[in-house]
Amino acid sequence: MTESFRPGGPAEAVVPRGPGPPGGSRPPGGPGERATTPDAQSRPPRGPGERETPHADARSGPPGGRGAPDGPGEPGGPAGAGGGRPPAGTYRRTLPGDDDLDQLQAGLRQLAEAHGRIRGLLDAVVTISGARELDAVLHTITESARRLTGARYAAIGVLGETRTFTALITSGFGADRFREEGGAELPHGSGLLGELVRHPQALRVADLASHPRSAGFPEGHPVMTSLLGVPIRVRGTVYGNLYLTDKSGGAFSQEDEDIVLALAGAAGVAIENARLYERLRRATEDFQRRLLPDLPALPGLELQARYRPSTEAPRIGGDWYDLIHLPEAVPCLMVGDVMGHGLEAATVMSQISNMLRVIAFDEREPASRILHRLDTVLHALHGAPLATALVARLEPAPEGGRLLRWSSAGHLPPLLISPGHEARYLHADTGLPLGVDPAMPRPDSAWPLPAGATLLLHTDGLVEHPAHTLDEGMAEAAHIAATHASHPLGELCDALVAHQPTLHDDVALLAARLTP
Repeated sequence: MTESFRPGGPAEAVVPRGPGPPGGSRPPGGPGERATTPDAQSRPPRGPGERETPHADARSGPPGGRGAPDGPGEPGGPAGAGGGRPPAGTYRRTLPGDDDLDQLQAGLRQLAEAHGRIRGLLDAVVTISGARELDAVLHTITESARRLTGARYAAIGVLGETRTFTALITSGFGADRFREEGGAELPHGSGLLGELVRHPQALRVADLASHPRSAGFPEGHPVMTSLLGVPIRVRGTVYGNLYLTDKSGGAFSQEDEDIVLALAGAAGVAIENARLYERLRRATEDFQRRLLPDLPALPGLELQARYRPSTEAPRIGGDWYDLIHLPEAVPCLMVGDVMGHGLEAATVMSQISNMLRVIAFDEREPASRILHRLDTVLHALHGAPLATALVARLEPAPEGGRLLRWSSAGHLPPLLISPGHEARYLHADTGLPLGVDPAMPRPDSAWPLPAGATLLLHTDGLVEHPAHTLDEGMAEAAHIAATHASHPLGELCDALVAHQPTLHDDVALLAARLTP
């Protein structure tokens, strides 16, 4: 193929289609011949008598001074006579010129930019899907929207139950003012941001100052000149809006709007899920509390109890606590945990706690016999469900204080805080969990409690965590108990259940402090 470069025009490729006419006009390419290329003038002939093929760019034609023809049908010598006209049976193919290459490069740059924005959007979605806390999700969405659109400032306004703005998640210029306590004022919703709530449609404003619905800015809010705002809406419910201001390099585009709409959709799902989660958590906790008893008022004892559902996924569990006052004026404290979660576990928990209350009132002592009777009934009537339990009696002691007598069916030992603020677990022989073998003997244990001592019974959710062992969790709980030993009993219980921000299991806690 011979490429022809003509000044002032695009390069043209000459491609032979077949043999030319006789007389040496046949294009090269056969045996012993060489193909003519743009640099053919720099190459020597292959053999004696062969003539160098003139470069197609040469304006001097064959002898006689006739120039090379400019194209088919134009004046010039016959085909193959040494001029620029291609041999018969060939065609010309036009290659891109400088303008075409510029357009191609511009298109490639736009494609790369679009690919980068899509990649950034996908990265944001992956980050959002892995986050658990709503605040972290909304911050990721705000940062991603500002970065992907090139905006100077971005914010998410969250609506509360009363349809007023209750939170503002910001990114960019001036964002730190909203993160400080007592920072800038929240939007009132009377201007364009309120318009996005009243009429939930995307809004692009090139000049905010001239817009009839613009209501200015709250004190401390960054001054904005242009706006791209979209509602945060899921299934017809508006949860707020996502808005950006002052795009660098020009006005907000339709592509910017599409990206922000996608991120606003993710924000809406996150807010809705968080509120559904919170409602479910409250309902679960309320239901569980209805299954648990109110503590009686007993002389010589201060009593407190706490129940917290798992924060990983609100669900009904099998943890419980109970306290009854036996006829001989002996308080009987009970705590337990049914294996599993869900309605079935809650049902079994209710059955076990009710049976244990009746058996404890009937048997009274020792604690080991109470657990033995309970295990026998569970095997005979309820299919032997697996559960742990601890029964403790606080008997009067002749020298003052109380004598703690207890028996454990595979449960964690009691946690004792002495008047000197020393906290320790009372490790002793532990019997098998309920539902294993009712014929196995169950041991009893005893420990004196002086006046001012505090006894804590709890389920394993208080000390279990994937990041550490059970012994480490128990040591941490004992340390917190000792640190708060002088605090009111309610504050002590609150500190224990709050020391882990994320509870991986339900927690039931029963506390008794011996008063003078």
